[in-house]
Amino acid sequence: MPGHHPFYTGVLAICAAFATPVALAQAVSYPTKPVTIVVPNPPGGVVDTSARLVSDSLARQLGQAVVIDNRAGGSGNIAYQLVARAPKDGYTLLASYSAYHVGNPAMFAKLPWSQKDLVPVALIAVATNVITVNPALPANNLKEFIAYLKQNPGKVNYASQGNGSLSHVGTELFTQVTQTRMTHVPYKGSGPAIQDVLAGQVQVFITTPPSVIGHVQTGKLKALAVTSKTRHPMLPAVPTTAEAGLPGFELEAWVGLFAPAGTPPEVIAKLSENVKKVLEQPETRKRADTVGIEARYMDPAGLGALVTKDTEYWGKIIKARNITAD
Repeated sequence: MPGHHPFYTGVLAICAAFATPVALAQAVSYPTKPVTIVVPNPPGGVVDTSARLVSDSLARQLGQAVVIDNRAGGSGNIAYQLVARAPKDGYTLLASYSAYHVGNPAMFAKLPWSQKDLVPVALIAVATNVITVNPALPANNLKEFIAYLKQNPGKVNYASQGNGSLSHVGTELFTQVTQTRMTHVPYKGSGPAIQDVLAGQVQVFITTPPSVIGHVQTGKLKALAVTSKTRHPMLPAVPTTAEAGLPGFELEAWVGLFAPAGTPPEVIAKLSENVKKVLEQPETRKRADTVGIEARYMDPAGLGALVTKDTEYWGKIIKARNITAD
């Protein structure tokens, strides 16, 4: 066997010895130019807000500019495909939204990207959801709301940010858990959805707090419950679903940073460490609270495990409720 020849063994040993220092040198010098974070949503939403939460401080940590590139459209697939096909050098990252990352594989018959094309860098933020209704709806708490839905099956309309969005799948999960029926009205994003809920065209919107906090505080929307274990810092008077009589119904959206598969592990490790430092800064946590999200770090292995768990969980709901992207 030629593999056993001393010459080959020596060459292999020399190659192995040089490979690691080269990769390490790459990681030590990284980054030598600006880093781009591609956001699959328009400015202002929870994903964009999460990416901007870390970008400035991360730029200071890395000593290079961190640029946000909003590539909305195609249920996130435009941005995901762009990053999946980007050079594997750590200069193009994706701010991934959980609904797209774990929901799209179950909703699209054909995707222009796959989860295998992306490797986790770090979880950066988590956002709970809040169950909001138009004030004209005759329900002042979650129990009254569920009772009203049971008396009026299919007569209440709920808004979503589009087919297959977390607001769509999450509300379907809510109706499954409460054994109620509502009529789905999909919108292109939370902006137009909120306008119609405020106008009373649709009555219900389950969404992340940043887009509705202002309207809840001014009384234009009623918040019945937050779908997390603890109350929301910006909505201290709103009970959790468990406190409101619906234990076990929790709905969280997460945002994580991912890189193209094949990016050197040393670069991933360096990025992840720096993101961790940014998220541990008190000012980052304060800013997160103000915009209604929770800064939460998770390392690449932890984020990878979360993707696996959520893909299975949401996949089951999407298939059971026959949810498609069209």
